[in-house]
This record gives sequence, structure tokens and C-alpha cells, in this order.
Amino acid sequence: MANGPGERFVLWVQGCPKRCPGCINPDMQPMIARHLVPVGEMADRIRSVPGLEGVTYTGGEPMAQARPLALLSELLRPCGLTIVCYTGCTLEELAAAGDPWVRRLLGNVDILIDGPYLREEAAKLLWRGSRNQRVLFLTDAYRRLADEVDRPVSEVEFTVTAQGFTATGIWPEGLLERLRDALRARTGGDRTEGDSGDGASGQSAPHP
Repeated sequence: MANGPGERFVLWVQGCPKRCPGCINPDMQPMIARHLVPVGEMADRIRSVPGLEGVTYTGGEPMAQARPLALLSELLRPCGLTIVCYTGCTLEELAAAGDPWVRRLLGNVDILIDGPYLREEAAKLLWRGSRNQRVLFLTDAYRRLADEVDRPVSEVEFTVTAQGFTATGIWPEGLLERLRDALRARTGGDRTEGDSGDGASGQSAPHP
């Protein structure tokens, strides 16, 4: 619920050449293969989840995997699912690069959230962590939300289990550390684990 409109399947991809200072997902920056999933298998996984409004691509840098994400999008859109995509590049940079797979992916994206995370521009904004980042409506699917995206709000979603917690969304610096300390104090142990990033505002944190 914190990575775009409605209830979404959020797909984090590994690898990002941007390496933004303050990134809350440093473990997903290295350009290495971790969990390789065929496009068709991923489409089946997503389609098997009931009640989804759409899918959000984040990472890592989705544009570094434009080809498989373009193919995945072409399998999902006929099912009525919308596509939201984060990128550390600007739309103008992507257009200038002239990559045909990037163009193909963008042709299936309803909302593009573009621009790198800039710690000096950190802000509480819907779906993004710094003022330079833009919410671009590439189709009419969500254009009705244009007046809402600049309201001063940030959202973070937690899933807490006996093994620890996962967090996704946007949060102020230090929030995860304070939550981790509070959970450890309540449980009287040190088994609680959270995101391994520094807690700065950013795009996402998928770590179990």
C-alpha cells in the first residue's frame, strides 16, 4: 500500500549503478545475480495474488533490467494490472539514451517516479524521499491523483513476524533503529532484525 496507489505487488530488482548517498537499500546496489526468476514464472506468481490493483518495480534500478520488466509488463497489463516504476534516472535521460527496451518498458508504465534520491533534498512526499523526484503520469490511469502527490505525507508499511520485520515505503532517518530497539526491549532479546540500511528517506527496503 506504500509503493503506489492501491494494493500492489512490489518487485525489487537487484543492481543499481547510481549508488546514491543515503540510499536505504545498499544491499541491492551490487550488479550481481541473486535470485534469478524467469519472466513467465514471475508473471504467474503475480497473477496468483488476489485483489491486486497493480505492480510496482523498484530496487535497485529497474531500468538496468528493462528488457525482462518490459516483457513482464506485457504479460500483466492484459490482466488489468497497472504498472508503477521507480528509476534513479530522469525521464529526459532515459529518452536521450535511446535504449529500445527502456522505451518499450516506459510504454507500459502508468506512473514513473524518476530522479535519484538526494539526501540534501530529503522531504516527506507521497511515494518518494526527496524533492527532486517527480511523479509522472504516463497514461490516464491515475492522472486524477495529480493534485495529491505533492501533499506533505510519507508512508511506511511494516510486516512483523516472529522472525523479525520488513519495511517498505518512506521513513525519516533513524526510524528503523528506534523501532528495532523498542522491539528488542519488549522481547528482551536481540533476535529482531530489520532493514540493513541507514534509515534515511528513500524508495524502499525489502530486507527480511
